[in-house]
Amino acid sequence: MQEEKKSFSIKNWSDDDKPREKLVQKGRSVLSDAELIAILIGSGSRSESAVELSKRILASADNNLNELGKLSIKQLMSFKGIGEAKAVTIAAALEIGRRRRGEEAIIVSKITCSRDAYEILQPLIGELEHEEFWILYLNNSNKVLHKAQLSKGGLTGTLVDVRIVMKQALELGAVGLILAHNHPSGTLRPSTQDKSITQKLKRAADALDVKVLDHIIVTQRDYYSFADETIL
Repeated sequence: MQEEKKSFSIKNWSDDDKPREKLVQKGRSVLSDAELIAILIGSGSRSESAVELSKRILASADNNLNELGKLSIKQLMSFKGIGEAKAVTIAAALEIGRRRRGEEAIIVSKITCSRDAYEILQPLIGELEHEEFWILYLNNSNKVLHKAQLSKGGLTGTLVDVRIVMKQALELGAVGLILAHNHPSGTLRPSTQDKSITQKLKRAADALDVKVLDHIIVTQRDYYSFADETIL
């Protein structure tokens, strides 16, 4: 019985199989997601190693780190072997990863295509469980002057105040706008309301000699561009 308990402890593994030692000796890229999470939590339970526990946690999120990042502290703590401290450590590490991607997106200072806009917007709204409407304000070189959240709503939609959008465009001296909102459901098909809001903002912008260049619908893994689909 004692031997069985020892076999679950990472201390009894060979150095090649221990996540920490493996990272030091072979580099971080060779570790699996479960091994990286195992390093974060440090230990498992009496019945399973940290790696096995990490695999089970990942499996609950379809082995997707983005989905794992959506789990609450309470949800993480529902796993045997995960207390508050370990749950907070996992959540903090995943949030650092999300913010890192956001900082990398800032490097895209000039919008040359819809993909550039998506790379800026996805870290902001791609993983939210509620809908938000954002505006990218551009100068005449299509460089981003400012990113602004216009509204925040539930899963069914957001309210958009055209006057606020135009007022900020004039204050910034923006000549171009990229509209954006997320679909928490994951669907990339624009709704009738999406099309109506786009046309409403486009008419207001045209009156002020400001161009609406695109409207991007953002999901966790993909996007829809009104401009690319020629429905702007």
